[in-house]
Amino acid sequence: MYTIYLTGMAGSGKSTLTSVLKKWYDERESNCVTLNLDPGAFKLPYEPDVDIRNYVNIEQIMEEYELGPNGALIAASDLIAVNLNSVKEELDDLKPDYILVDTPGQLELFAFKDSGPYIVNNLGEKSKIVLFLYDFTVASTPFNFLSTILLYSSLRLKLNLPQISVLNKIDLSPLLTKRLRDWCLDQHKLEEAITDEKNSERYLLAHGVYRTFSKLSLIPLPIPISSIRWDGISNLCSAISNILRGGEEYVE
Repeated sequence: MYTIYLTGMAGSGKSTLTSVLKKWYDERESNCVTLNLDPGAFKLPYEPDVDIRNYVNIEQIMEEYELGPNGALIAASDLIAVNLNSVKEELDDLKPDYILVDTPGQLELFAFKDSGPYIVNNLGEKSKIVLFLYDFTVASTPFNFLSTILLYSSLRLKLNLPQISVLNKIDLSPLLTKRLRDWCLDQHKLEEAITDEKNSERYLLAHGVYRTFSKLSLIPLPIPISSIRWDGISNLCSAISNILRGGEEYVE
């Protein structure tokens, strides 16, 4: 059993990519199941094989505990962990080769509360991997790009699993795709991009982050994909296979 966690900020395309990867593995005759871990999801582009919404109801939490939407989501993150054994029983009955875990849209709840690492540590019995999806529009400015890199690194530090960065929605702007990849490949271009606010406090902080991450080679090169056109999906699945199974699945 191999478990693939799809993470990223709200709007980064986790659910759409989950549906695409499900089709990809199904076409290759793997028993791939989807697990929706977002109790606040209103509509999904796929039918989950296992759905946390069957165990955790946001509206009921709001009513029972007199909480607003944000408070209910925080409470729900703990209830997910409480119901994890029931989720595992459902998954075991399906005998999957792969589990695609569509994590909550509020990344900070999954990554920084103790329930997130608890779920990762206790769900799945073999190899696990995390896909971190860049929010294409948010990461389009140099300061937001560096903030995204910090979030990527925080998630890696917290979950302690192999991690692949993914640049989704490249069909929206080839020019912006090139700019973001240039910042990863030639970090002097990133340094140049942040000099517009030179001598400001924000520049000093951004420059320090850039220098540190560049020195330690901690700026990952994301795999560019489009979940709409399926561009780059084969490259992404090959990268996943290289980590989970040594790459033997996708020999053509």
